[in-house]
Amino acid sequence: MPVGNSRDVDLMAILDGEPLRVQVKTTTQVYNGRWRVAVCTRGGNRSWNGLVKYLDPSRYDSLFVLVADGRRWFIPSAEIGGTTAIALGGPKYSEFEIEPGRPIRPPADR
Repeated sequence: MPVGNSRDVDLMAILDGEPLRVQVKTTTQVYNGRWRVAVCTRGGNRSWNGLVKYLDPSRYDSLFVLVADGRRWFIPSAEIGGTTAIALGGPKYSEFEIEPGRPIRPPADR
C-alpha cells in the first residue's frame, strides 16, 4: 500500500507476518559498468533549494531498487553503504538481487 506523501517510506508491506517499511528507487544510469542509484534527494521536480535529504536507515527497513534492464534488489537498510549513491551490479550487493522483472521502458518521443 502506498504511504501518501511520507518522506521516509514509499510503501508498506507484510513479510513473514511482520510490517515492513520500504523505500523504492529506480534508475537508468550506468557508471563504470554498474547501475548508479541515488539514495539522497536534492530538492523536488522543479528546483533545488540547496538542501539534501539523506536516507536514514532507522526510518525504513528495506530498499527496493528496479533498474532499466529489469534487474531488482531488495536490500536491508542496515546494509546500505552510501550516503548519496550506491552502485549495483557488482559483488557488494549481489546477495540481495532478486529475480528480474520487466525492463523500464524509455519514454516515448514527444
